[in-house]
Amino acid sequence: MSLYDDAVLVLKGYEDQEALRQAYLDHLAAHPDGVWKACHAGHLTASALVIDPEQGRVLLTLHKKLRMWLQTGGHCEPQDPSLEAAALREATEESGVKGLTPLPGGPVRLDRHPIPAPCHWHFDVQYAVLAPSDATHTISDESLDVRWFTYAEVPTVADESVVRLLEATRARL
Repeated sequence: MSLYDDAVLVLKGYEDQEALRQAYLDHLAAHPDGVWKACHAGHLTASALVIDPEQGRVLLTLHKKLRMWLQTGGHCEPQDPSLEAAALREATEESGVKGLTPLPGGPVRLDRHPIPAPCHWHFDVQYAVLAPSDATHTISDESLDVRWFTYAEVPTVADESVVRLLEATRARL
């Protein structure tokens, strides 16, 4: 199965955010290359909130270009067999944490946001991944910092999209 086919199946199975979900599906129907960065009309991205529910904290990355605390994530790559695999790969690469486990149930949220030209939109499919209790992290080349934050600290450092992702993740837990 191609990544495009996986994306369509995942989105058809996603039961929340109906209007936004349909916008993602419409985008993919109009753009068969809509999972790739080269699609300048916008493209899917995959992200993952790294969470440690035992200690009530999440691992955020200080994005090098945006200078914002965000969940891990990025563009899909040709070797990614699925959106979930892309999100897990990005989380592992950007956090350095080994042994991350996807939270069951598929995506936690969708978040569409504008980005600078030549592309216009990121259609982010957001997952959550569980960190092992002994998780150690590193700072990747894409980050200025990587740090654990308690659930209560997240709204003080991150934007509303990350706060909504944390809320949805906690509800799923």
